[in-house]
Amino acid sequence: MAHAEGPPETAAGPGAVVRNAGYLRKWLILGVAIGVIAGLGAVTFYLALKYTTDFLLGHLAAYDVPTAYGDGGNPGSSGFSRAWAIPVVTTLGALVSAAIVTKFAPEAQGHGTDDAIEAVHTDPRAIRGRVVLVKMVASALTIGSGGSGGREGPTAQISAGFGSLLTRWLNLSDADGRVAVSMGIGSGIGAIFGAPLGGAVLAASIIYRQDFDYRSLIPGFITSGTAYAVYGSVLGFEPLFGQIVTDYVFDPMQLPWFLLLGIVCAAIGYLYARTFYATVQLSNRIRLPGGAVLKPALGGLLVGLLALAIPQILSSGYGWVQLAADEATLLAMPLWIVVVLPVAKIVATSLSIGTGGSGGIFGPGVVIGCFVGAAMWRLAEAAGAPALPAGPGVFIVIAMMACFGSVAHAPLAVMIMVAEMTGSFAVIPAAIIAVGLAYLLISRTNVSIYQAQRLDREAAAAERAGVLPPGSAAR
Repeated sequence: MAHAEGPPETAAGPGAVVRNAGYLRKWLILGVAIGVIAGLGAVTFYLALKYTTDFLLGHLAAYDVPTAYGDGGNPGSSGFSRAWAIPVVTTLGALVSAAIVTKFAPEAQGHGTDDAIEAVHTDPRAIRGRVVLVKMVASALTIGSGGSGGREGPTAQISAGFGSLLTRWLNLSDADGRVAVSMGIGSGIGAIFGAPLGGAVLAASIIYRQDFDYRSLIPGFITSGTAYAVYGSVLGFEPLFGQIVTDYVFDPMQLPWFLLLGIVCAAIGYLYARTFYATVQLSNRIRLPGGAVLKPALGGLLVGLLALAIPQILSSGYGWVQLAADEATLLAMPLWIVVVLPVAKIVATSLSIGTGGSGGIFGPGVVIGCFVGAAMWRLAEAAGAPALPAGPGVFIVIAMMACFGSVAHAPLAVMIMVAEMTGSFAVIPAAIIAVGLAYLLISRTNVSIYQAQRLDREAAAAERAGVLPPGSAAR
């Protein structure tokens, strides 16, 4: 049932000061509060995931996962010394994670961002407090044991959950609550990726497929900036992947490559979304005793077995992005792995999260995009193709932007975030071509990686008013 748009102006209580404050004071208070929690939540989850990964994969399976520059830049193990332990750890991690979710907060399964987006559109008070803790623990176990997932989903749910909590505590209007939860989503993702500007833009764009919520943008600057300040004060302000591309100058002769990148990235993004949700539907149709626990465990087993052939699919994969960005390291990788890895990562993420495991889908999308760009550069370089950038960095950064930015229907936000994560603002003049083309191609379909997105503000308002059936504004 829809809530009233807000309490009476004279309503008393602890939230009256915030509710009746002017625009600047209201969003300064709410923005800083949500930003502090987003930053602290990102720090807490980062450390929980790090120690869980070190214990489960590092100690039990004797495998060091490669890490990105901002995470220490560890090149990782060269192979498996206990190959048998990999599928065991991925299975047990998924099993324990699913058991915790099933017992304490069933809604915490999956990637979580859709639940936060749905709360924005239906009831910004709806995110339960316990979901935040359960999501953090379950995701640390899923990803830390080798499951293919991103760390942004849990952090988005932490800060979105706090925005929902404030909406309840302060009895905010639905309109203000929707902005508060949106700001939480953007600031949580922006903090964990060290991308505050992209996080603020994401808050205004992630809830719609073809629209932009300008009301969330300026408050989102405050929230995302605060979250970044808190996170960086503890874990540092270096870009996650360092500076991959710094001195690139746009070359019009390379335009065909960027158009080709846009087309290929749209196709891979489309494949990612369709494969992921096909797995979700298949998993939902399979009936097993204790299936809510056994299905994620089976997914974990399959991921562990696949990892024996392609270890790059394990965990978040950010360290492999770092290694691929270096020409010498990329050329040392077997070509078949570089070419196959985008599809293998899609399969691994679908098995890890689509079966009911807990973790984000933004991070894997970035890794998938990275290896789309890496594969295209490797193949073109081997063929001696003309007008090719000197190294793989340009292709990798642009493909990261185009692949996920298109299928998430947030091209501007993802383009800014990847530029911040890679210190590669120099590629933006070229990236807008690939990203724009990829988004135009995806927008001609009804596919999105976030199914809770509504088409635009008008459709969402009509749905809330009962003019459109629930959920129809998402199509």
